[in-house]
Amino acid sequence: MGDWQTLKAACENCNRCRLASTRHHVVFGVGNPDADIMFVGEGPGEQEDLRGEPFVGPAGLLLDDMLSIIDLNRKTNCYIANIVKCRPPKNRDPEDDEQDCCIGFLQEQISLVRPKILVCLGRIAAQKLIDPYFRITREHGKWILRDNTWIGATYHPSALLRDVNKRPEAFDDLISIREKLREVNARV
Repeated sequence: MGDWQTLKAACENCNRCRLASTRHHVVFGVGNPDADIMFVGEGPGEQEDLRGEPFVGPAGLLLDDMLSIIDLNRKTNCYIANIVKCRPPKNRDPEDDEQDCCIGFLQEQISLVRPKILVCLGRIAAQKLIDPYFRITREHGKWILRDNTWIGATYHPSALLRDVNKRPEAFDDLISIREKLREVNARV
């Protein structure tokens, strides 16, 4: 597709899967398109669908707090997107065929941002972008280098809202993300 306007228009006009028939808004992405770091979640929830922006509900507020801990901000120095751009009914996990319909849009976003670091938020994103057998409870916080991009995963903010016992591990992941960002920027 080549540019942001064309990609966004294609996304907004997409009817490839059943999620298009129930959406209020396509939730394209938000942030700095020249960011060194990109965060990818699974899909929009109710608040995101109503506003057309990723991570704006309670999980989004927590994500903003998490980002601020490591000097990141969705408006200035990171980019945030999802695997699927339309809300799955009742916030269920996006099904494989729905992910497959949308993954090209995400791949194009990644291509346009060209992040040095890509962080998967939760199991669904990690299984789609890292390894289909990825176990978030065992493999979060680990890094792999693929096509000159460091890819890792941490818990989805909504999981941290449900289980506060995972927060210390997520905090360690945040520190690892900050250190990885410093490392890749020091190499420039």
